[in-house]
Amino acid sequence: MSLRAQLLVLQALIVLVATVLTGTIAASLHATAIREAYKDRLIGVAQSMARLPAVVDALDDADPASVVQPIAEVIRKASDVTYVVVTDADGIRLSHPDPARIGEKVSTDPSVPLGGQTYVGTQRGTLGESWRVKVPIFQPGTSQVIGTVSVGVLESQLNSDFLEGIPWLLLAMAGSAVVGVFGAAWVTSIVRRRIFRLEPAEIATLVEQQETMLHRIGEGVVTVGADGVITVVNDAAVRLLGRDDLVGRRADEVLEPTLLEVLHRGEPDGQLALAGERVLIARSTGARLDGTPVDATLLIRDHTELHAALREMDGEKSLTEGLRAQAHEFANTMHVVSWLVETGDRDEALAYIASVTGGGALAGGSAALLGEPELAALLAVKTAQARELGIALDVEDAAGPLDLPRGLGPDLVTLVGNVVDNAMEACGAGDRILVRAECHGGALVLLVDDDGPGVPAADRVRVFVSGVSTKTTDAAGPHRRGIGLALVQRVARRRGGTAVVAESPFGGARVRIELPLPVPAEAAP
Repeated sequence: MSLRAQLLVLQALIVLVATVLTGTIAASLHATAIREAYKDRLIGVAQSMARLPAVVDALDDADPASVVQPIAEVIRKASDVTYVVVTDADGIRLSHPDPARIGEKVSTDPSVPLGGQTYVGTQRGTLGESWRVKVPIFQPGTSQVIGTVSVGVLESQLNSDFLEGIPWLLLAMAGSAVVGVFGAAWVTSIVRRRIFRLEPAEIATLVEQQETMLHRIGEGVVTVGADGVITVVNDAAVRLLGRDDLVGRRADEVLEPTLLEVLHRGEPDGQLALAGERVLIARSTGARLDGTPVDATLLIRDHTELHAALREMDGEKSLTEGLRAQAHEFANTMHVVSWLVETGDRDEALAYIASVTGGGALAGGSAALLGEPELAALLAVKTAQARELGIALDVEDAAGPLDLPRGLGPDLVTLVGNVVDNAMEACGAGDRILVRAECHGGALVLLVDDDGPGVPAADRVRVFVSGVSTKTTDAAGPHRRGIGLALVQRVARRRGGTAVVAESPFGGARVRIELPLPVPAEAAP
C-alpha cells in the first residue's frame, strides 16, 4: 500500500472511530437528559397532587374516589403523563386512567411512599413498564402518611422521544465523518508535498545515504540554519573542530571567527583557516541569498599535514638551490687551487684553501640549538634559504642544551619555523635575521629579530588573529596569509607561555616567545 493510501485510510479510520464514539456518548447523554427531564416533571406533578387541599380533604370522605378521580385525570392530561394514581393508606386506588381499576390494590409495592419516602424508578404495572415517581400524602400539620401519589410515564414513551432525536444525531455524525475524511485527504496531500511525494522505502534509502555521506567521508560538514543555529554536524567535523556539542548551538558562539567569516561570506574555492592549532581549508555556500538569511553549509578539510609538507618542500627546494650554488662556487674554487698547484705556488694554495673553508651553506651555530636536532635541521635549511635571498640568518644559543619537556621539540619547530618564515618574507637582500635562545626565570625565551620594515604598533596585537596579515597580498591570493603567527600564539598559549611582537634593536620587528620550563627535581622544596 502506498504512503498516500496508508495515510488516508488511517486518518479516515481515526475520524470514523472518533465520530462513532462521540455519537454514542451524545446519544447516551440525550437519553439521560430525556429521563431526567421526565423525572423532574413527574416529581413536580406528584408533589403538587399530594399537597392539593381538595385531594387531602377527600381522603377523609366516605367516597374519596368521586373527588380524586376527576382531579387526577385533569392533571394527567395537562401534564402529559401516562397516569396519576392516588391511593389511601392501605394502597387502594382512588384514581386511575382505567376507571375499572379504581378500588383495587396497587400492583406494585407501596411501602416506600407509605413509609414517608419518595421513590423514583422503573416498575412494571397494569399499564406496562413505566418510569415513575411515588410520594407520600401527609396529614396536614403532622408526619402521618394518609395516602400516596404515583405519577409515571411509559418507557415506550421515553424511547419514542429518544428516537425522535436520533435522525438528527446520525445526520450530524455523517456530516462530521464526511468532513473528516475530506480533511484527511487534504492533510495527506499536504504531507505528500512536504516530503516530495516520496514513499517510506525511498525516504529510508535517502536517510541511509545521508548517514553514509555525512559520517563516513573525511571532509567535515556543518549545516547552519537561517536563524544561525547549527543543525547538522558529521563525525569528521567533530574531529576537526575538536567539539561534540555543536548541534543546537549558535554558530557565532562556537565557530572560529575565520570559519564564521567563510560561512557567512561564502567561499566556493576554499580558504585557509585555523581551528585550535589545526590548519583547515574551509568552503561554504554562503548564509545569505539576495540579502535574505538562508541555510548554509560549511565544508572543512584538514590541511595540517599538507601545510607542513608544503613548508618542508619549500625548505628542501631552497636547500637544493643552495647546494647547487655551493657546488658551482666549489668548482670555481677547485679551478683556482688547481692552477696554484700547477704553478708550484704551494703556500698561496694553502692560504687560499684556508680562506674559503670557513663553512658551507649548512654550517652555523644552529647545529646544537637547545640540543634539538629537528630544530637544528630546520634552521640549517632556513640558513641556506636566507643566503640565497641575500639575507644573513644568524643563530645564538645562550641557553645551551636543556632538559626540555616531552613533546616540546615539534612545538619548537612550529614556533621558530613560522616566525622565521614571516621574518624572511618581510626582509630583503642585505637584511639580517637573528634567532636567539635564552633562559630567564625558569622560562625559555626565543627571540627572532630582523631589520625589515617592522610591524606598526597598532597592528602588534592584530597580527596574532587568524586571517590578519600586514603583508601585501601576493599572486596566491589571501588564502595563504594570516595563519603563521596565529598558530604561533595558540601553540605558545597551550604550553602556558606567551608570544608578543615588539620593535627590534635592529629597527625591524622582534617576536618574543616565552615558554615556562619544568622545575628540576633537586630545586623543588
